[in-house]
Amino acid sequence: MLTDRQRAIVKSTVPLLETGGEALTTHFYRLMLAESAEVQPLFNSVHQQTGAQPRALARSVLMYAKHIDDLSGLGDLPAQIIHKHVSLQVQPEHYPIVGGFLLRAIREVLGAEVATDEVIDAWAAAYGQLADILIGAEKASYDANAQAPGGWKGVRRFVVAAKQAETPEITSFTLQPEDGAGVLAYQPGQFIGLRVVVEGKEQRRNYSLSQAADGRSLRISVKREAQGVVSGHLHDQVQTGDVLEVFPPAGHFTLDDSAKPLVLMAAGVGITPLMAMLQQALPTGRPITFIHCARSPEQQAFRSELLALAAQHPQLWLRFGYEQDAGPSPAADVEVAEGLPDAALLTRWLPAVRDVQAYYLGPVGFMRLAKQVLQRAGVPDAQARCEFFGPAESLA
Repeated sequence: MLTDRQRAIVKSTVPLLETGGEALTTHFYRLMLAESAEVQPLFNSVHQQTGAQPRALARSVLMYAKHIDDLSGLGDLPAQIIHKHVSLQVQPEHYPIVGGFLLRAIREVLGAEVATDEVIDAWAAAYGQLADILIGAEKASYDANAQAPGGWKGVRRFVVAAKQAETPEITSFTLQPEDGAGVLAYQPGQFIGLRVVVEGKEQRRNYSLSQAADGRSLRISVKREAQGVVSGHLHDQVQTGDVLEVFPPAGHFTLDDSAKPLVLMAAGVGITPLMAMLQQALPTGRPITFIHCARSPEQQAFRSELLALAAQHPQLWLRFGYEQDAGPSPAADVEVAEGLPDAALLTRWLPAVRDVQAYYLGPVGFMRLAKQVLQRAGVPDAQARCEFFGPAESLA
């Protein structure tokens, strides 16, 4: 139980976290990933190299310390963490390992004079409180997935039924259960976890589901990353007929059940979960504006699929932005622009009615721009949602 004194101590460390939180979390990851093989598969090495994971954890630790008196102030942060943990199958036994390294990093980075035994004890209690909350929520999610029709718990083996290059960098994999049974009705916008072994080392990664649930299969669309161990393995080694180990779908960036006009905005591979949302929403007849920005038509995933859907559904309006080689519009009702997207272009492409549900996803710079455009256009914040493929960052 976290005492009032311990809460006060945790809050007193906020200024230190504001100035040195990233140094602390960088040291924490360095220690843990070097010394604990048990948790290594849960972390993406590229996110460590770029600093994205330490920055995200530093922000999370700071937010937790600031709101230790009232955790409702954390907003969506706990849900983000829980769904990511579920997709990677984080287990209760992992928490003491992570907690031990976090406390050790606090002591080693802040020094024994600042990180006294009382401070360490307070942070141990605070970490224990958070761990209990997350473990309980994750167990509920694991149980719900296992009990759902077509659901499962832990690893399930899926066969690669189809492998299709969407662009020179993005490849789709259609997966069907090896056992021939059904697949649970996941929500559009969710992602799955994969467990693969590359050069003898276990790796776990999340990939968005790029088609709406059909009860029979899953589709992921994977971008080859420059230093991506798993994405490179999938592109180069995994072929039709191979088997992949899959964790159940998770994620709270999901399509709301609403009749409001829908705006889907993506850049690059950010399109993948929005394709599932689009497929789910089209049969409802709600007006949909779909904006996608890519480097060129050749680099645009799902271009042909989008054009075919627009031809079948007159309530779907497509807007394509290309950095180069835009060429003419591919269809009468499709608007095309060349150059980097800016606020004026995205604003012009929004529907005249601003009481919409909006979802946007892509590189952080694009999402900052989309957020600003939607806010200035008068779309309520509660009706505009985004997601991060990697560690969550601030769009402020």
